[in-house]
Amino acid sequence: MKLSEVYWTLLIVGLALACQREDDEVPVIESPVSSIVHHNPIIKDKFTADPAAMVHDGTVYLYTGHDEQEIGTEGYLMKDWLVFSSTNLEDWTDHGPALAVSDFSWALRDAWAAHTVERDGKFYWYVSVEHRTVPGKAIGVAVSDSPTGPFSDARGDALITNDMTTAIDSYWDDIDPAVYIDDDGQAYIFWGNTACYYAKLKDNMIELDGEIHEVEGLVNFTEAPHIHKKDDQYYLTYAAEWPERIAYATADSLTGTWKYQGIINDYVENSSTNHQTIIEYEGQSYFIYHNGSLPSGGDYRRSVCIDSLFYRDNGTIAPIVQTDEGVESIR
Repeated sequence: MKLSEVYWTLLIVGLALACQREDDEVPVIESPVSSIVHHNPIIKDKFTADPAAMVHDGTVYLYTGHDEQEIGTEGYLMKDWLVFSSTNLEDWTDHGPALAVSDFSWALRDAWAAHTVERDGKFYWYVSVEHRTVPGKAIGVAVSDSPTGPFSDARGDALITNDMTTAIDSYWDDIDPAVYIDDDGQAYIFWGNTACYYAKLKDNMIELDGEIHEVEGLVNFTEAPHIHKKDDQYYLTYAAEWPERIAYATADSLTGTWKYQGIINDYVENSSTNHQTIIEYEGQSYFIYHNGSLPSGGDYRRSVCIDSLFYRDNGTIAPIVQTDEGVESIR
């Protein structure tokens, strides 16, 4: 068969097949589906803020404030604190409100930033509130036999009141408590706004043990001190400036001298505040913070996020990369 004959034969067969398929369904080519899962913010059905976290018996427990302010209204509306837990950092169990301002008879309002630690099988939750009779903010402590509560006032009165701190003349310098138990068993509490304070705690975890001291060496300290340790180095992270970024300092002991190391978390989306906690879980460090990225979120409607934290070889912390994806499930 000649080449021209082959050409015409193939053309006729092709036309016949086309006519045969004319009424057939046209194949649909599906668009690629994104495999990216947006984990941040990690809680999407309510507004959470001022995170604190701890690892206990293989579970991460997350303690947060609860923003309830209406859209377009200014000011913090916070009545209680929430608890969540996870074993994979992707799926979070909501344990509901486990502590409220109303659980402290001496407190008036404002369930502001708080922090929880475990000691000898009990869980101590240190909170910031407005005092009912002593003008200014104050710090209280609640206790429970379970990391998810219920919690109750451990003292019946405030642990720290505004008249106990005199480094500056401020109505709200007694907020944002963070407690760290050192390797020798001595517990310390850090707190403050504009001035950063620390003091020892007695073994019962509900009384101060000695004088209140002011932390020195922190550049542009605003609030939200947090202590963690990596190898032999202590790290004090905190919110700096306004709007806030997270800075940090390092020291060889909890009493200082603290050396400023710079900014590790830049401004966050849609929120002037920037509040952090740092944990290590199954060999990886995590930076937990809040922003205002949920729909209708903002300064008074914030949401907790998690991203990975990495150390350089010299022990300094690499800048946090804020992501929508968050961290992958570890299971």
